[in-house]
Amino acid sequence: MFKTLIVEDNPTFRQSLRGLLFAQFPFMEIDEAGSGKEALGKIDLIRPDLIFMDIKLPGENGFKLTKRIKAAYPEIAVIILTSYDLPEYRQAAAQCGASHFLSKDTSTEELLGLVQSILSEKGFDPSDPNSDWGVPS
Repeated sequence: MFKTLIVEDNPTFRQSLRGLLFAQFPFMEIDEAGSGKEALGKIDLIRPDLIFMDIKLPGENGFKLTKRIKAAYPEIAVIILTSYDLPEYRQAAAQCGASHFLSKDTSTEELLGLVQSILSEKGFDPSDPNSDWGVPS
């Protein structure tokens, strides 16, 4: 089962992203966290394959959180997803080990394409109708 965690303090945005992902990838198990502390607890519990990480969070910011996650679980793909599309934020994301950096106003097609690419890199093939959605190929 491919597991995704959305770490975002805005519940409306979290639910919108969750709905978008589920509509395109119905086999995906999707969980949510509204703070860094909540995210760390869920990461240890569910071991996601992919994390969408906001920068501005209650408590620890998304960059520090990403650095901690990547140190403990380097195999987890982390996408920094933020409203702050600034060069210095892109650089900070790379320095903390984020796999990708996307602006929240990135097109739906680009975001879904990136998720599709990550699924493929991790051995999941949602385009194969004969595939067992929950098991890597």
